[in-house]
Amino acid sequence: MLSAGEVAGLIAAMFWAILVCFLAYVLIKLARLLTATTKVVNELGDKVVPLLNEMSYTVSETNRQLVAVEAIASNVKEVSDDVAKITGLASTVVTGPIIKISSIAHGIRGALSRRGRRKAVERRP
Repeated sequence: MLSAGEVAGLIAAMFWAILVCFLAYVLIKLARLLTATTKVVNELGDKVVPLLNEMSYTVSETNRQLVAVEAIASNVKEVSDDVAKITGLASTVVTGPIIKISSIAHGIRGALSRRGRRKAVERRP
């Protein structure tokens, strides 16, 4: 028969055996997790480098296109300024003679109107 000390030692030994098995299981799972993480990081590194190269190309292409758009916007501004100048010139060229013709017509109409009134006054006895 086992004495109380031997039973306590046996229980302690079983407890330590269960603890060691549990820790071994946790360490195995942790090792698998670290292996999987290492594999994912390696694959990610392999995919990130080409992605960064493509992104760099995209940014440089975008900058090139922005330069072209800036040139187009500059040309549009110049054309807009030229159209504004031509419109002002056309307005001056067209409205000046129209105002003069209108003034002459108004003067002739007034003169004819006054002449007609004079003749009417002269015809009255």
